Amino acid sequence: MIRNVAGSVLALAGATAAVWSPFRAWYDGRHGRDYAIDELFTGITDDRSEVIGSILAPFLFAALLTLLGVLLRSRLLVALAGVVVLGFTVLWMVRVGQAEGGLTVGGDGAGLGDGVANALGGGILLLIGALVMSGRSRAPHRVDRPPRHTRPTLDGPSPQDPSTPEPPPAHPRSPSPYAATQTYDVPTGDPEQERRDPPPKS
Repeated sequence: MIRNVAGSVLALAGATAAVWSPFRAWYDGRHGRDYAIDELFTGITDDRSEVIGSILAPFLFAALLTLLGVLLRSRLLVALAGVVVLGFTVLWMVRVGQAEGGLTVGGDGAGLGDGVANALGGGILLLIGALVMSGRSRAPHRVDRPPRHTRPTLDGPSPQDPSTPEPPPAHPRSPSPYAATQTYDVPTGDPEQERRDPPPKS
């Protein structure tokens, strides 16, 4: 949380410095808003550009990326904004160096002005802010593993896993209201044998 706040402050400060830089002197007292965007690809001329078509446009785009990155806590968007600011500033320095035959730094308003310093500083602050930010916090992903089947041991059956439900007990049989009938075999005598050998009379 603290890292996101600190990184957001640095990123917003860098975006503010980048947007403010075209309103400062860039070279020989000429402001950055006087340089057209197409001059960065075709060559620097003495013609003055409108504000909306000047080098201010990519810096405004970088500021929009910074705001989105801060709101979404996206380090990638903030870093991309820093790359845009530094990229257009370095491209401008290359084109001006080709047109002027070299870049100079003077204390009397000649050469590179504080607008370039603001743009470079703003781009560096954006990159630092992206590094400081911790980004979005991801929720821990939990995977429920199936219960492992334990093997029986020599001491007896293994205990049941507490995560698995116990089977319902078998329904006991109700005793029968009638007892089972038993049959008995009664010995019977042979009538022919009794005729031949009558029992003795007492």
